[in-house]
Amino acid sequence: MTLVCAPVVATSVEEMEQDMAKAKSLGADLVELRLDFLHHFQPDIDLPRLISNRPLPVLVTFRPNWEGGQYQGDDSTRFSALRSAIELGAEYVDIELKVAEKFISTIPDNRPDNFKLIVSSHNYEFTPSSDELSDLVARIQAAGADIVKIATKAIDICDVARMFQVMVHCHAPIIGLVMSERGLMSRILAPKYGGYLTFGKLDAEKESAPGQPTITELLDIYNFRQITADTKVLGLIANPVKQSKSPILHNKCFKAVGFNGVYLPLLTDDLGKFLDTYLSPDYVGFSCSLPHKVTAVRRCNIVHPVALSIGAVNTLIRRPYDGKLVGFNTDYIGSISAIEDGIKGSSSKGDAVSPLAGRLVVVVGAGGAGKAVAFGAREKGARVVVANRTYERAVTLAKELGGHALRLAELATFHPEEGMILANATSLGMYPNVDGTPIPKEALRFYNLVFDAVYAPKVTRLLREAQESGVSTVSGVEMFVRQAMGQFERFTGMDAPESLMREIAMKYT
Repeated sequence: MTLVCAPVVATSVEEMEQDMAKAKSLGADLVELRLDFLHHFQPDIDLPRLISNRPLPVLVTFRPNWEGGQYQGDDSTRFSALRSAIELGAEYVDIELKVAEKFISTIPDNRPDNFKLIVSSHNYEFTPSSDELSDLVARIQAAGADIVKIATKAIDICDVARMFQVMVHCHAPIIGLVMSERGLMSRILAPKYGGYLTFGKLDAEKESAPGQPTITELLDIYNFRQITADTKVLGLIANPVKQSKSPILHNKCFKAVGFNGVYLPLLTDDLGKFLDTYLSPDYVGFSCSLPHKVTAVRRCNIVHPVALSIGAVNTLIRRPYDGKLVGFNTDYIGSISAIEDGIKGSSSKGDAVSPLAGRLVVVVGAGGAGKAVAFGAREKGARVVVANRTYERAVTLAKELGGHALRLAELATFHPEEGMILANATSLGMYPNVDGTPIPKEALRFYNLVFDAVYAPKVTRLLREAQESGVSTVSGVEMFVRQAMGQFERFTGMDAPESLMREIAMKYT
C-alpha cells in the first residue's frame, strides 16, 4: 500500500506537535518532520519531545539549502541530529545523495529493525531523461538506500511519464515525484506505479514542495486508497485547469457506482504531445477544455458527426479494442438543453418544436464552447449572431452558420428585436477574474434570457446583473452537469447518477 505522508513544516515544536495530531485526524499514515523549518532548533531537547510524542510514524528530514531546504549550517550538526533521530526510534530518516555515503559511514551498522534510510535526489529545474533517471536510481541504491527517492520538476506534463517508466522498473522501494502543477498526476497515481509513499499537505499553506495536494484532496476527492495498478486514468485536459470542479464531480460519482477509475486535472500545454505520450490502454478517456477543443478534432482518429460539424471536441474516448481515439461533443447537448429548459412561456409551441426555433440567439465567443452553443442553436431553428473579441473569428464562425458577426463592443447597443437570448461561451467572469463580463449591464434589458457557460462562480457578474435587470437566467452549472452526464456515460458505460451529480455540483460550485 502506498503511504500518505504529511510534511510538517511548522516553525516551533509546539506547532509541530499540533500538526502531527492534525495529520493523524486527517488520515495520514506518517509525518515528515522538517527540522530545517524549526526556528531555534535544540536537538537534545526538541527531538526527544517530538519523537516520543509522535502519534504516527515519523520521517525525519533536515534539508540543507543546497538541496532546496531551509538549513544553512554545516553537515556535522545536521548529521548529529539525524543520528539522534535514529537512536530515538524514528522510522525513517532522509539523507541527500550528495552526502549519503559520508552520513552512512557515521551511523552504526546495527540499526533498529523497523528503521529505513531514504536517500534522496531533488532536481528543481527539470526532469532528466529516462536513462538519466535510471542511472540516478542505481547510484542511490549503490549509496546504501533502503528506499530510493527522486523528486524532479515538470516543465511539461509529459515529463511525468519518464518518472512512471522508471518507477515500474525499479526493484527497490521507490518514491518518485514530479513537482509543480504539471506534475500533480505523479503524486496521485503513485499507487498505480508502485510508489512507496506520496506527500499530502495539511492545508493549502503548508506544503514542503511545489504541487502537493492536501491530504483531504488525496483521500476524499481522488479516492487515493482505492487506486491500484488496474485503476483506469481519466481527466480534464485544459490550461488553466485548477479551477475546474470536474475532478470532484467525476471521482465522487466513480466511487458511488463502483467504477475503478480516477479523474485528474491535467494541465496540458500541447494536446498532441500529451496524447502521443500517454498511450497506455489504462488512459481510457478525457474531457477536453480551453484551449484544446478545436485541436482535439484533428487529433482524433474518429470524430462523431455532431462534433465534426461543430468543429470542437470536448470528450475523448480511447477504444479498448484498437486504441483509437474517438471524439464527441457533449457541450452541445448540455448547453442547448439547459437554454431550452430555461426559456419561459414557450410550451405553446409543442414538444416537437424547440423553444429556440425562430429566436435570435447572440453567442459570445467563437472558441469550442461558442461553436457548440452556436451550432446547437442553429440546429434547433434559431437565428444566430456571433460576437467575439477577435472580430475575424466571429466572422468565420458566423459564415459557417449563415449568421451575422459582431464586435464585442457592439453588444452595448445591439437591439434589432425583442425576445433575444444571450449566451456567454467565454471565460469572462470565471474565477479568479470574477469581475469580467462580456456586456454592459444596461444592455441586458434587451434580452429575455441570459445563459452563462461559466459555472465557477455559480452566479457570475453577468448573471447577477441580468437578474437585477429583471431578465431570466440559466447558470453554467446546468450545462456543467448535463455535459458531464454525457461524458460519464461514455467514460464508464454506466448510466450517469444525475441526482448525485446535481447534489455535488450545487455543493462545490
